[in-house]
Amino acid sequence: MSTRAVPFHCPYCGDEDLEPYEGDGGWYCRACARAFKLKFLGIGVKI
Repeated sequence: MSTRAVPFHCPYCGDEDLEPYEGDGGWYCRACARAFKLKFLGIGVKI
C-alpha cells in the first residue's frame, strides 16, 4: 500500500496540474497557486 494519497484534481479550482509540496501529504496547484495537504484517515464503516 502506498504511503502517499495522490489527488486527481485541486479541491479549490479543479485543475489537474499538481506537484508534491513540502513532503508528508502536501500538494501544490500550479493553476491557482494554492497548497493543500491530504491525510488518509482509514477504511471502514462509519458508525
